[in-house]
Amino acid sequence: MTFDSLRAGCALSFLLLAGAPHALGQTQADPGEDLYLQALQSIAEGRRTDATLELRRAIEQSPRHAGAWLELALTHCALGNSDEAERLFAIIETRFNPSPALLELIAQTREQGCSRWDVISSAVLSTSRGFDQNVNQGARTTRYTIDAPGGQVEYELSGDFTPRSDQYTQLAGDYMREVTPNGVLGFVQYQVRRNDSLHQYNTSSLFTGLEAPYRWGRWRLRAIGTLGLVTLGGQLYQRQAQLQARIEPPLRLPAGTQFNVVVALTRNSFPALTNFDSTTEELRGHLSWRRGDHYASATLGYLNDHALAHRPGGDRKGGFTNLLLRHQLGHGLRTEFGYSRQTWNSSRAYSPGLIDEVRAQATQVLRASVSYALDKRHALVLEARAVRNRENISIFQYNNRQLQLSWQWQLP
Repeated sequence: MTFDSLRAGCALSFLLLAGAPHALGQTQADPGEDLYLQALQSIAEGRRTDATLELRRAIEQSPRHAGAWLELALTHCALGNSDEAERLFAIIETRFNPSPALLELIAQTREQGCSRWDVISSAVLSTSRGFDQNVNQGARTTRYTIDAPGGQVEYELSGDFTPRSDQYTQLAGDYMREVTPNGVLGFVQYQVRRNDSLHQYNTSSLFTGLEAPYRWGRWRLRAIGTLGLVTLGGQLYQRQAQLQARIEPPLRLPAGTQFNVVVALTRNSFPALTNFDSTTEELRGHLSWRRGDHYASATLGYLNDHALAHRPGGDRKGGFTNLLLRHQLGHGLRTEFGYSRQTWNSSRAYSPGLIDEVRAQATQVLRASVSYALDKRHALVLEARAVRNRENISIFQYNNRQLQLSWQWQLP
């Protein structure tokens, strides 16, 4: 039995039970109804082991709750517990009065079989070709003036620190797989980018982690742990470890609206750099709205970055804003517009005696894309991106523009 057919069967049984309570002999609300609805939510979130416990408790409170019996049988079948699923199907057929539609659902489930745990997995692969106007994040200005004991001294930046453009090829992949029957997911993400000429700026990244769903009453939480590596020019550049909790409080919101709070702790280390390792604390709120072909979201965040050594500028605090709009145009076309703003404010002078300013940084990114679905699994995506980094230290200011065409392949 596939996961999709299980979900379809659960939805069908729920509708039949809700719309026609006599289908299995149920005539009024039962004491176990709250547990039954909670179990349906657990199934929707992938927590099928939790769902079996909740359904058993619902049956203990309401032995005549036909919906709980049926969902318990279907869930056991999805977990590969064929003997227990068959025992529950037999009880439903003899103890209740199933409708023809539900008898057909049970028959189809038996025919497909419950021989193994039905594991969820998905993957997305993409290959891209693009142009980057400022691969090395070269400065907007070629000169920098400092105040020296003998007066002002002007320096001119070498070509390595001015904007350099190039074309590039990029490969990326994202794989997700369920690793426990209770909705714990494992994931792997990778990306490799190779410039046509500026190979010293080639990058690659690999991130892997686990994501686990939890629930306390009406509060929902997803805990995520991630480990990552980033290379630059073929050499290890960054190591990252992150713990994240995404919390959804039980708020009364308009239909299609969702709000959650994210708390994260990130440890960054830079083997190729001295004194740049740090630990970052993050708190952000995310509000999203969906209706039909329209989707919009807004994120506000606060960051506190602790330098673990004598990093230039010391500790820093920052903020993050992200806005996203998405619209389905029909005929396989979808548009997406995004805007983000990241700020950092250091705690002390960047380099006393050379650069005495306390660094204040603000980076804005404007992004727009249009995608065209060739079929259910393949799509073409054209994306344009503009970056504007402004700081009080002029040699760190830069602009950038990128244009990228991608082919995406969605695997089952």
